[in-house]
Amino acid sequence: MFLVTGGLGFIGLHTARGLLDAGEDVVLTQFRVAREPGFIKSEIGKRAFVEQLDVTNKDRLMEIGKKYNITGIAHLAVPALNALTPREDFDVNMLGLMNILEAGKEWDVKRVGLASSTGVYGGVRGPEGKNTEDMLLSLVGGGATGTWKKCFELVGNYYQQRTGLPIVNLRISGIYGPLYHSMSNLPSRLVHAAVKGEAPALRGDTYAEDGGDSCYVKDCGRGIAMLMTADKLNHETYNVSAGYSTTAGQLVSAIQKVVPDFKGDFLKEGANPGGRGNSYLDIARIKSEVGYEPKFTPDQAIADYIGWLRAGNEE
Repeated sequence: MFLVTGGLGFIGLHTARGLLDAGEDVVLTQFRVAREPGFIKSEIGKRAFVEQLDVTNKDRLMEIGKKYNITGIAHLAVPALNALTPREDFDVNMLGLMNILEAGKEWDVKRVGLASSTGVYGGVRGPEGKNTEDMLLSLVGGGATGTWKKCFELVGNYYQQRTGLPIVNLRISGIYGPLYHSMSNLPSRLVHAAVKGEAPALRGDTYAEDGGDSCYVKDCGRGIAMLMTADKLNHETYNVSAGYSTTAGQLVSAIQKVVPDFKGDFLKEGANPGGRGNSYLDIARIKSEVGYEPKFTPDQAIADYIGWLRAGNEE
């Protein structure tokens, strides 16, 4: 049975679905937000169990361990960006992390997965934009996400060296799809605008040839589940992503195949002349070790996402 912190969140719910599909039962933690989407609702109380948890409350965490036989932990809980003070951010991220690691050690779990991010690659760019797990990273934090996720990896690896607790760092790329609510990434903003028949809310100029590694959340959840359930892993860090860059122009084209009236006249031609070029997270490692690769092409992902929203789902 796997404990998924942040299990009722965006990536958490899809990871739970991936684990359930792999034959595993799950305990999903929530802090404040409670959601039961259709793709998991029938499992609640049967193979999926919901528990309230503030990750800074170790006593409550240990109570969950007494109630369930936890054999693995996917630590996906994360505070909203800039919602907390720097001190509160530290407490939730770092004290919460130590609580999870100590629980994993006490419960003798097979593996603890720590949600990292493409943000750790901030300030560096691999050859031809290919970012690999063994690249040297910048010491500069790169915003809240880059800062805390670098800390997660360093502290997690240190804890593993000291205690022997198996740790895997999950470097997750930009993720979009059903249940995404913050609208901070371009694919989700474009899809929601198309479904509503509105012009998209943009943040500055959008160039047709600019893009990044945008992974559909169903693929992401499945990839995390594959790493968590693997019999053996040969490395401590894995990219979980699409494995290629998708441009803004390609996103618009994919949307127009489903919503022909969606206008892409907001796109500026070419690439941003001041940009560093597109990049993506290399997935050769996760593919060779656990067989992961995306099932959804951009066209398939966009069509699936639009279908989800048209079915009456708000997020």
